[in-house]
Amino acid sequence: MKGNPVRGAGYLLRGAAMLPQPGLRHFVLVPLLVNVLLFIGAIWLLVGQFTVWVDYWLSFLPEWADFLAWFFWPLFALLVLVTVYYGFSIIANLIAAPFNGFLAEKVEKQLRGDVVMDEGWGAVLAMIPRALQRELHKLAYYLPRFLLILVVTFIPGVNLVAPLLWFLFGAWMMSIQYCDYPMDNNKVSFHQMKQLMKARRVTSIGFGGLVQLGMLVPIVNLILMPAAVVGATIFWVEEYAGEAKGIQEAQPVSLPPHP
Repeated sequence: MKGNPVRGAGYLLRGAAMLPQPGLRHFVLVPLLVNVLLFIGAIWLLVGQFTVWVDYWLSFLPEWADFLAWFFWPLFALLVLVTVYYGFSIIANLIAAPFNGFLAEKVEKQLRGDVVMDEGWGAVLAMIPRALQRELHKLAYYLPRFLLILVVTFIPGVNLVAPLLWFLFGAWMMSIQYCDYPMDNNKVSFHQMKQLMKARRVTSIGFGGLVQLGMLVPIVNLILMPAAVVGATIFWVEEYAGEAKGIQEAQPVSLPPHP
């Protein structure tokens, strides 16, 4: 596997450093507001329902296994935390997807100077159907793998590797989530995107791993979404754009049938 995790993590830091630039500030506001509101919602939900949900799952234990409640409590607590964390991340990405795509276009235009993009709210609204469709593609890729690792988490012995699997899976998905915005803007299909990223899997995991860790840090996690979009766009421009063009040109062209 090609790549460098330190270089991957560096793209996120470079993305965060670009956020204060005057040309990007107002594109950051909507994703930032979405993150703030959903972060408050997640905290409110956990504070009010955490014990209720854990007790609900414990109620499925048979009476003879009540003495094992101490063992299952942390597992069910982890299940609740993981479900809320990933659930709210999915909602945040669905809501912010069109704005993130527009932010990625703006950053690419600054970096390359040769990107033609529409301006204004009309362009954002026009991007909504395509952005939501792309989010559903990512969700379909994500859910089966999420459920598989969730099953592994509850298998004695095998679950010893579950923390590592959760981290690697989360890092990979964070990288896919944010690199998808500039790639989608450049008409790179979801399948082509996975091909490109697998060729630099280590760099991608370095980028996504730092995004994932940043999500766990209060206050920092509020600005992480726009920083990750900008960082992923830098990643795209510097490592993927030329290669993606070659892949697209190599695709067979369907010719119309002869009359």
